[in-house]
Amino acid sequence: MSNILEVKNITKIYPGVVALNRVSMDVREGEVHALIGENGAGKSTLIKVITGAIEPNDGEIVYGGKSYSKMSPELSRQLGIEAIYQEFNLAPAVSVAENIYIGSKVNDGAVIDYKKLYSEAAKVLDNFTVEISPKSLVKDLTVAYMQLVEIAKAIARNARLIIMDEPTAPLTEDEVGNLFEIIKELKKQGVSVIYISHRLDELFAVSDRVTVMRDGEVIVTKDTKDFNKEQLIYHMVGRGLNETFPERNVTYGEPVLEVKELCGNGVAPVSFTLRKGEVLGLAGLVGAGRTELVRLIFGADPKDGGKIFIEGKETAINKPQDAVRSGIGLVSEDRKAQGVFLRMSIKTNITVTILEKLAKWGVINRRAENDCAVEYREALNIKTPSLEQLAGNLSGGNQQKVALAKWLASKSKVLILDEPTRGIDVGAKQEIYQLINRLAEEGLGIIVISSEMEEILGITDRLLILSEGRLSGTLMKEEYSQTTVLKYASGEQ
Repeated sequence: MSNILEVKNITKIYPGVVALNRVSMDVREGEVHALIGENGAGKSTLIKVITGAIEPNDGEIVYGGKSYSKMSPELSRQLGIEAIYQEFNLAPAVSVAENIYIGSKVNDGAVIDYKKLYSEAAKVLDNFTVEISPKSLVKDLTVAYMQLVEIAKAIARNARLIIMDEPTAPLTEDEVGNLFEIIKELKKQGVSVIYISHRLDELFAVSDRVTVMRDGEVIVTKDTKDFNKEQLIYHMVGRGLNETFPERNVTYGEPVLEVKELCGNGVAPVSFTLRKGEVLGLAGLVGAGRTELVRLIFGADPKDGGKIFIEGKETAINKPQDAVRSGIGLVSEDRKAQGVFLRMSIKTNITVTILEKLAKWGVINRRAENDCAVEYREALNIKTPSLEQLAGNLSGGNQQKVALAKWLASKSKVLILDEPTRGIDVGAKQEIYQLINRLAEEGLGIIVISSEMEEILGITDRLLILSEGRLSGTLMKEEYSQTTVLKYASGEQ
């Protein structure tokens, strides 16, 4: 089997940082080549070199037998290289069909033939089991559906090499299985895939070979069948790591949050109670209403009815500011768009929710601000050389810790975590799990949404399961099983 891509001795140096150090790897025609490593290992930098988003300082790229010292976005696309990044590259104000064929020509005339455009887009979307209308505006889609549009866009462009960066992060198990079938079909057509994921189980299901990176270097490349999970983790982090979930010593306090007949935003009336020290999970398929429910609680979307009580007292929450003042914090599933301010410093991100408390006569006490940021950097083990560094320069795991820190600084009583480990590596996941445990032990009430079945079963004490906007089931820890969760998630009673 011949190679479609070879990178040879690729080096990329930023001031004070060697992002890639003489990296070499190859991708064969029609293979799925997994690329793994912790956040900061150099994976994203390497794929940006391959797609021409950044220029290497040294090295060679060989594609289709032809050598290049560097790529450009235009050249890589002409050669049939497409990348699906964690950060979506979509135009939110236009339709799904227009996004799929943006930059492509689907008719010969000067005027767009929308009938043909929608028809062609529908054919691509038929690859997925979920229904997405070609006419829907992207801004009205959930994060999971946006990810599927990105995949559809790459398929529509007849790419010969598709780079998938955490493509399953927002997907349910059924949708992941569907994606794997699509990848298998692409392989049959001779399309190659570079597959980046922190979900190690996926690699054994979908990939032919694995390359492990650490600290900007390639550590090892072997056939996937020659690895086991423990070996992969060892190569990634340079040490052994227990990937099981930490034990929970559950001691519940009084109710901290009570939701009574809350409805709106596609959610039917829902009632539940969250106690201090409890980790409550929200499970369900994509579109079940999990995120919509917590947005109602946080005041991010208007509610049609229902009441919210904090520590037994009815609280009017009509906007996020009301929720923050009431002691509710929400870490969004879309970390980069809603969780952190990428172009602001880590210090500003941590203290943004308490600026009023840090200010006197409109002037911020900079010493108090710095002390607060230092406290939470140390408490959450945020890895950064300086609190003045932009949050956008941090790894995914450290960005998630910053998003958590701002709500801890505001002394939240209720913490809502929507996909808290999406797109972060196995080591950072363990730190997040330990942190959730610690915060619960300190008396916070925590609500967790996760599309990873193992995770939602492993870190929670109780599950609320939603189906089509309705509460379809409630399970205590001793009742947990994947079969039971999926039964309720599919709407069976």
